[in-house]
Amino acid sequence: MKNTAEKTQLHPRNRHRGRYDFPALIASHPPLAEFVAVNQYGDESVDFADPAAVRMLNQALLHHFYQIEHWTIPDGFLCPPVPGRADYVHHLADLLAEDNKSVVPRNINVLDIGCGANCIYPLIGNREYDWRFTGSEINEEAMRSANAIIAANPSLNRGVRLRRQKDHQAIFSGIIHKNEQYHAVICNPPFHASASEAQQGSQRKVRNLGLAKSAPLNFGGQRDELWCEGGEKAFIARIIDESVMFSRQCIWFTSLVSRKENLPDIWRALEQAGAVAVRTVEMAQGQKQSRFIAWTFMEKPVRERQMSRV
Repeated sequence: MKNTAEKTQLHPRNRHRGRYDFPALIASHPPLAEFVAVNQYGDESVDFADPAAVRMLNQALLHHFYQIEHWTIPDGFLCPPVPGRADYVHHLADLLAEDNKSVVPRNINVLDIGCGANCIYPLIGNREYDWRFTGSEINEEAMRSANAIIAANPSLNRGVRLRRQKDHQAIFSGIIHKNEQYHAVICNPPFHASASEAQQGSQRKVRNLGLAKSAPLNFGGQRDELWCEGGEKAFIARIIDESVMFSRQCIWFTSLVSRKENLPDIWRALEQAGAVAVRTVEMAQGQKQSRFIAWTFMEKPVRERQMSRV
């Protein structure tokens, strides 16, 4: 009998609230079948320590729920958890609806800072809400991968475009062009402050999965994806600093914040930057707690006028 228990902490519109329906996923994406087996609890599952199995599960989820026919990433790049990424998109949609007469807006412009090789936010946001995405990326190989995903799915051509960020110190400069307007910015910043810190984080994940230390890592990740000098707090501080210069070209700036202890410093930075509204949106997936911070330099009447032009 299929286990239909819900992951009730996920957003109500999240398509992944129920447990994975492997027969349905296999029917949509037959190659998944060879990776599915009954685990020690008597449930069908995949080996989440196997990078190939996790990539195949992502392919099946994206195919089944979002009609993404072709999706793959190079070895060693971040393989994102689709349910959690979808949650960020849905909570952002609710935030934008507050300025749009409580209706989730469609056909808006969203900027994804560091879309990565997986291009996951544009895929989900475009399919769920018809949002038009510009994805920025600094890593050449990640850019090639993301472009290959778009090229392999022609229906994305009009909904997703990518721009290479050539300046390692810039966030928006060189990406947001003159006279462009965005309704929101979305970002999954590098979490760690160094390679060694990222490795320690990987080892904790291995222990949490109950695996041997030699087990392969299922999540992957390159330098620009997992770490930067100063970690996520420094990266978000850079976003805040630069967002001031583009305050009239974007309604809401947002970023994931993995470490709750970073929030007080981020709030102070936003106050100093002159943000007129700040939101901290809590999210959860199983035992993992997450959140994103959102800020704007536009008063509500201005935001409502901007949204009415969609």
